[in-house]
Amino acid sequence: MLATGHLSRTLLAAAAGVILAGCASAAGSGAAAQPAAGATAPAATPSRAAATWTIATRYHIDLWLHGYAMIEDDTTRVPYFVPGYRDAMLALEKRANVSSQLMVNRDALRARLAANPQLVGGQFLPLYFDSWEGMQRGIDLFLRANGDPRRAGDRESQQVIAILAASFPTAADRDWLRLFAAGLADESTRFYRSYWDQQQRERSPVLTVLDSLWTRVYLPKLQGYLNNTQQGSGTIFVSLPLDGEGRTISGGGRSNAVAVTFPATERAATDAIYVFAHEVIGTIANQVIADNTTPAEKRTGVAAGYTSAAAVRGGTLLLARVAPELVQGYEQYYLRSARVPATDADLDAALARTFPLPAAILDGMRRQIDIVLGGI
Repeated sequence: MLATGHLSRTLLAAAAGVILAGCASAAGSGAAAQPAAGATAPAATPSRAAATWTIATRYHIDLWLHGYAMIEDDTTRVPYFVPGYRDAMLALEKRANVSSQLMVNRDALRARLAANPQLVGGQFLPLYFDSWEGMQRGIDLFLRANGDPRRAGDRESQQVIAILAASFPTAADRDWLRLFAAGLADESTRFYRSYWDQQQRERSPVLTVLDSLWTRVYLPKLQGYLNNTQQGSGTIFVSLPLDGEGRTISGGGRSNAVAVTFPATERAATDAIYVFAHEVIGTIANQVIADNTTPAEKRTGVAAGYTSAAAVRGGTLLLARVAPELVQGYEQYYLRSARVPATDADLDAALARTFPLPAAILDGMRRQIDIVLGGI
């Protein structure tokens, strides 16, 4: 997996690429062609049939990430969630006179999250499932098996349990998951389903613009890089709660899924493409970090500390080669996301100051991008 930012990029690596039917499925190939319950398919374009990365929305991805956004303190340099998201949602719920079990149990959920920060890695789980109903079945299966794949009756169920066990290995973690999932079910019924449906209607023109830009302009420019980094096909899920840190699972070939921000306006449609570039550079950035850090730096967490900056800076290097017209907007987006003011004349320097990296890592990413693109 390629999870971004301060989240582990290998958390669910053992499960990556698994396609699970019934209870769950990988969110990669085919997901956009036949939307599951709760999905809104983008408007088709004449070039849709030729696209190897499609754009879609999924209710369960947004619901799950919404739940994390409502209970988690987001203090990362590049926010996981849209700034002000929780306050905006609380204001809407208050106006609608809604109070769900998610918020009733917020303190308990936050306490366990603080005690075990690795629970944050559970944010990637919905990318392995095709619907909220399928995810609920998978969670119920996992809890009934007490997280033990050996208690499952078939290989498919074992895979579902193994995926969930990677994020919730202990009994206390499973209790947290039980409380969180129940709270989300109540939140969905009382508030989020109607909110999400309204947002899909309001942002439908944005999705149409984004889909056209992607399939006609930017997928062709990025396709060579994607092919040569074993990311040739997959699904981009635009997600309402997300900001500059996407959520990605990568199994190589066709089993890839990337969740990115859902731009609020047609004019901002390229924001989703910026986040996609930030995500897919991870396949190079991780290896370069590994090659240019010492065992001591890996043990002490110094190497992991480079991950977020490498994704941001690497995205710039990639776009400079394949879509240079996007570089300025990309830099503006990530500086704005990091709450760093900068003038157009100072973007490069401001990005370097905000996301510092050793020269060896920057040079290594540049060389690897040259090698990848040189093979096209």
